[in-house]
Amino acid sequence: MDKQFLTIKNIEKATHNVLRFTLNDAKEIEFVPGQAAEVAIDKDGWRDKGNPFTFTSLPFEDHLEFTIKIYPDHEGVTNELSKLNSGDKLIIKDIFGAIKYKGKGTFIAGGAGVTPFISIIRNLYQKEELSGNRLIFANSKEEDIINKKEFESILGKDFLNILSREEIKPHAHGRIDIEYLKENITSLDDYFYICGPEPMMDAVEDSLRELGVKEDQIVKEVFA
Repeated sequence: MDKQFLTIKNIEKATHNVLRFTLNDAKEIEFVPGQAAEVAIDKDGWRDKGNPFTFTSLPFEDHLEFTIKIYPDHEGVTNELSKLNSGDKLIIKDIFGAIKYKGKGTFIAGGAGVTPFISIIRNLYQKEELSGNRLIFANSKEEDIINKKEFESILGKDFLNILSREEIKPHAHGRIDIEYLKENITSLDDYFYICGPEPMMDAVEDSLRELGVKEDQIVKEVFA
């Protein structure tokens, strides 16, 4: 795909440190829910500094959306993104991504690792095929939960949150360990979709294997 220059239509806060960028549509851009693109800023000194970000819009919508966690201390692409306004342009390059919906299962996300699942879950909801799927979402604090109201609305009791640095009911407290998985997995025969920080992904994978989940049931992404 040739690189595309798209205009930012709107920027809004998704959480205290996550921004949602809405861009104009480009018919040349085709993606599957769960995929990402290399995104750069159309600005001197930044055009060659692309970062991978997941599409959180749906392929058939008349706009593109990215939900991006901002890291001001890094002084990198996300910090520069936080300085942009409506009317500025982003450059969309290669499209890629290992996470693709294969069938009913449990989505396990850590922090910004939920972004590949946003488009997948929205797509399943639109097609009335969301039933039987579950999202387990790990964060430090409640304020970090991305798209909390939307997930509560469309997933109901199948949206589970666990917080590592805060104890707030009804959320669980701690980390996604083997005991937590035993209590909250509906079936070991389902698919397990994992995305988040690498140590968290490794720990979840090890626990799933210990529970008897087969390798071909685990679908994971290497960026978050």
